[in-house]
Parts: sequence; structure tokens; C-alpha cells
Amino acid sequence: MSANPPVKKTSLALIISSICAFSASAETDSDSHTVTVKPSQMVQGGNGLIQTPTARMREEGGFAANYTDNGEYRFFSVNLQLFDWMEATARYTDVRTRLYSDVESFSGDQTLKDKGLDVKFRLWKESYYLPDISVGFRDFGGTGFFESEYINASKSFGPVDVHLGLGWGYLGTASDITNPFCELRESFCERPTGFSGRGGKVDYQQFFKGDVAFFGGIEYQTPWAPLTLKLEFEGNDYSRDRAGELQQDTRWNVGAVYRLENLDVSLNYQRGNTVGFGFTYRFNMNTISQVKFDKPPRSLLARNAPETVEDVDKSRLYNSLYRSGGLALTSAKITENEATFFGTQYAYRDQHEAIERVGRIVASELPDSVKTYHIVDNSGGLPMVDTEIDASAFISAARYESLENDLSSTYTRQAPSQRTRESYDGSNIQGLFYNADFFFTQSFGNPEDFYLYQTGLILGGGYAVNNKLSFITSARVSLLDNFDKFNYLVDNEEVALPRVRTRVREYISENPIGLDTAFVHYKDRVSDDVFGQVYGGYLESMFAGVGGELLYRPVDSRLAYGIDINYVKQRDPYSKLDTIDYEAITGHASVYYRPEFLDDTQITASVGQFLAKDKGVNIDFAKRFDSGIIVGAYAAFTDVSSEEYGEGSFTKGFYISIPSDLFLLQPSTGRGNFPWVPISRDGGQMLRRPIRLIDTTEVRSPFYD
Repeated sequence: MSANPPVKKTSLALIISSICAFSASAETDSDSHTVTVKPSQMVQGGNGLIQTPTARMREEGGFAANYTDNGEYRFFSVNLQLFDWMEATARYTDVRTRLYSDVESFSGDQTLKDKGLDVKFRLWKESYYLPDISVGFRDFGGTGFFESEYINASKSFGPVDVHLGLGWGYLGTASDITNPFCELRESFCERPTGFSGRGGKVDYQQFFKGDVAFFGGIEYQTPWAPLTLKLEFEGNDYSRDRAGELQQDTRWNVGAVYRLENLDVSLNYQRGNTVGFGFTYRFNMNTISQVKFDKPPRSLLARNAPETVEDVDKSRLYNSLYRSGGLALTSAKITENEATFFGTQYAYRDQHEAIERVGRIVASELPDSVKTYHIVDNSGGLPMVDTEIDASAFISAARYESLENDLSSTYTRQAPSQRTRESYDGSNIQGLFYNADFFFTQSFGNPEDFYLYQTGLILGGGYAVNNKLSFITSARVSLLDNFDKFNYLVDNEEVALPRVRTRVREYISENPIGLDTAFVHYKDRVSDDVFGQVYGGYLESMFAGVGGELLYRPVDSRLAYGIDINYVKQRDPYSKLDTIDYEAITGHASVYYRPEFLDDTQITASVGQFLAKDKGVNIDFAKRFDSGIIVGAYAAFTDVSSEEYGEGSFTKGFYISIPSDLFLLQPSTGRGNFPWVPISRDGGQMLRRPIRLIDTTEVRSPFYD
């Protein structure tokens, strides 16, 4: 228990007056609106002092990977500044004083691991008179080891940053004051214990209930730039910790952060008896980049175009488009006054850069009689987008012949017209094809080992009858993994749902080299903005079947709509070609939306029936940063109760998509995807269709490019 006597109970009115006094104190400092102390990570991840959060936010795109060691606990966390007003933290806790389970054959002597998620929102941005004010939720949803809610404020005074907050739950166990919300409703006076369902569910009924305590402190930016000092008063008395009741000799903690380039090293002394340390690696996902060894776009200042179309050196033109413009041509048509080029952009993710480079090459190689250039982007052999360039306006802008040289105003993106599509020669698509891709899967917090991983290659290929009909197959080859540590093939627990995903251990352990997919695929354009596909065969590693999809997606629209329906049978994990008795109809109606009020985000809602025949909705939220890195999260809510669902209470996961050109010296359009699924259960599971129209039509309204 705390060695400090509790502060006298107070009321809501006193709290409000304290915050007002704290805000008003800013008037005494002429430079108080200027923050000189750079936010750093607290022990559990997130912008804060040592054990307590602050109201501070970093620049949008901030990323921090943290490791901290604090006596009974070790924390591994990742903190993301998704917007300048919102940060999120994902955390794993290693509890040294507890075992993962009492069953040695299941988890051995591994210590207890726990997952946690935090989120914080800024309510008010610091101004000359007022502080930053934020509200946060720590470890919401799950077993609630450190479940807390808080409201806090931060104000800068030159090299000093002052923080004050109120904490509920874990941050409020010192119980300094009566919960101010008790004055509104009596139910706020007591906080429910435990967690609902089987864990993993957001327990809204606990928010801002129970004991309340003050927390806060001071950060001081020393004259020596790399060093920041911290003094903290925390609201937790450590009487209810998962590691057991911990001795607390004082509620005051002290610490220091040494900042070296992108690495922070922290040292602290907590509770009057515990030394802690940590490391943080940070960068910004908006500004991170890679140096490229690439020629600049072709100059038109010394343009020497041929006199007529007959004089065009087509071989040089086509080679230049590939080597310097990143456009892999599949078809081209050049007439006296119009030129059309069909192809796939393989080098430049930025659409404007790609068009500028291709446009400059075309303008330098074609005569002035050609008034219009059409650059038609193909995907999967189908023309998707026609970028129509006004040749004379483009050349004028590229030659800087006026004060306003905006190249983007010289072209428009549109759906290919019937006349344009008729000029497309898809015969070059026919024939054999092959490809290779890298895959990486990982799992944290497992009973057998904290970190399990698998990496290898997906070798694919097939035969294209034409640009619409193909036979496609792929094999998954595991090159490196530690999945042999899986102790059990199937959980012994009796469950209410069919095992559509939880037999994953059998599929992995039995098939280090296995048939991933083998299917026939037909796609076509239904109308200008509607695309369709049908497919049948081995659709993914766990299911075979037949299905179809329709997608409505206008060019450069913020909205797209799709529907898919599939009949599937579960594949036998012990045989590459057989299936077992389980079958299901699964499919969803989906809306893909990029809201204007949230920059560079895409929200996907898919309503329908899942693989386990449960019905509900899957919500996917993705945020794109300037570097091209995309961070996303998804969750499925179905008609299955949390008790039937099992541990986790509902399907949820996270992912990060990283452009490959952040690691390469040459431009590239490739991507690497890294998922994190805290717990994979059978409810809310979608079929992993081998081809999705939202992906193949990406060029019509780029988000991932």
C-alpha cells in the first residue's frame, strides 16, 4: 500500500477551479505557447513522463518502438501518431513474477505475457493562455492489466513542461479524491472488476468509474540539448498489480532521457526502490525516405521532334518508356494527330511523377501534329484509367514558357472510352506467366514461445488464354520458421463455432511446401465503372470453392461499392488436394470510403456472412502517410456472443504496409505487408480471396500506390 496518506477528498467544483488556475498561470510567461521540450515515451509506451501520460502529441506520422525494463515488468511497445490529435499504442507486457500457465507441457517456464492497446485524443491544442488538454484510454479491451482512463493538461514555460492530470482505474488506485462523476450518477462511484466475455472486449461500463487520483510532473530541457530530466508524481499505489502487490516507498519518480539522433535512452528511479531503463527508436512515417539513383525527367528545352509520324523511331520510344518512364507497354497506337499507349507502371508510385516522366518522353519523340496523348494504365490485362494529355499545353508547361507551369493542369484522368478500348490489342497478354513473392507471418505472446515467425516465398504462375481468362496457381515455400514449437495441433477446448481458422497449426506444420492456390479466373469490365470476376478452385490454403464479385469504382472517386458471394469447402490439412465435410456460403457487401474530414484515410465496411456462418460486419481503417507507409486496423463484430466466441471476444488485427522503394536505391511500386493478429479465432473470419477487385482496380483511385 502507499506510504503516503491520501489527499483530502474534494469535489467536482474544486477540480474545475484547479484546472482553471493551472491554465491561467500561463499568462505569466511571454513565451509559454512555445514548446521546447520534445515529447518522449513513458515506460508503457506513449508520450509521457515515466509511469504517467502527458497531454502532448508529436508530429503526425511519428513512430516509436520501445523496450523498457522495470523490475517485475518488461514492456515491448509501438506508438503511432496517426494524426496530430490522436496517438495509439500497442504493447506486450512480460510479467516476471507470474508463469504463462500452470501446465508445464503447454507453456514450460515462460513468464506471463499480456497484450494491451492505448489511445489518446487531444481535446484542445495549446495556445498562449491555455494548455494542451487530452483524454486517454489505457489497456482498453482485454484482460485490463493496466486499464485506466485519464484527463490531463500540459503547459510549457520555456525549457520547462508542466503536466497535471486525473486518472481512473490503474492510474487512480491511490484514491486521492472522490470520483467527480459520482455527483452526476451514483454508478460512477464503484468500478466493476474483471473483464467481460473471454477478454478482448471493450468494457465501456468501466470507463471513468471508481477511485480517482492526481498525477503529473515536470520535464526540464537542460542546456545540454540531448538531455531531458523528469520529475513525476503518480496516481497508482501498486496495491492491485498483476505482478502482485508491490512496495511503494514514495509516489515520486525521477528520470532522465538522453537523445542520440533517432535513439532515446532512458534511466529512472521509481517508487523509491526500483531502477528502470529503456530504449526508444523513433522516426517519422511522413518524412522517412530513401536516396534514389535515378535520372531526372527528360528535358524538353532542347526538344528536336520528328517532322511526321513516319519519322518516329518507335523502337527508341518504346524502350525509353520502359527504361526511363517505368511503363511496361502491352499495346500502342500512333496516328497523325493522336497517340495511345497501353501499359503498366512498374517503377513510380506517385501518379503525377509517372505521368510527367512518360509525357516528357512521348513529347520528345512525337511530332507536333500529334495533339493528344493517351496514357492508359492496365491492371490484370484490362484498361483501367486513360490519362489524356493536351500535348501543346504539356510541352509549353514542361518548357517553362509561362509563369504558371503546372503540368497537372495539362491532363485529365478518365475511364477509357469505348473507342480507346477498341484500339487495345490484348494479344500480348496471352501465354505463360510466372512470379515470385516474399511472405512473412509472425505471432507474439504465444504459450510455446513469445515470438513465432515464418518466412519464405510464394511461387506463382499460370497460363493466360487472353486478357480475361486465366489459369493461376501458387505454392508456398517456407524457408525459415520456428513454428515447430507449436505443442498442440488443435485446442482441446470445446467451442461453439466450426474451426475455420484455429486449425492453422495443422496446415502450417504439415505443409512446409504446399499448394497455396490453384484456380481458374475470369474478369471483365461490365460498364465504364463496373468490373466483375468469377473464379473457382483452391482459393486459399484452408478453403476451396467457387465465387464471384462485382465492384463499382469510378475514376478518382472517394467511394466504391462491391459485393462478393462464395461457396467453399474446407481443405484437408493432411492432404494437398482433398477437402473435408465442412462447407459454407460466405460473402459480403462492401463500401470503401475516403472521408474528406480525415486526410489520407480509407474506411472499409463489409457486411455479410463469415466462414463460420456467423453474420455481422468487418470494419477496416487504414491511414496513409506521405512516405507511402500505410497503417491499418480491422475488427469484426458478429451475432456470436463473446462467451461463444472464446478468448478475444471478437476478431481484430493490425497491419503495416511498407513500400519497397523505402529500402531500394531505384524506384519501385512493390510493397511488403506485415500483419499482427493478437488472437486468431473462428468468428468473424473472411475468405482470403486470391484476387480482389478493389486491389486490381487500385490505379483508378490510388491509395496504396
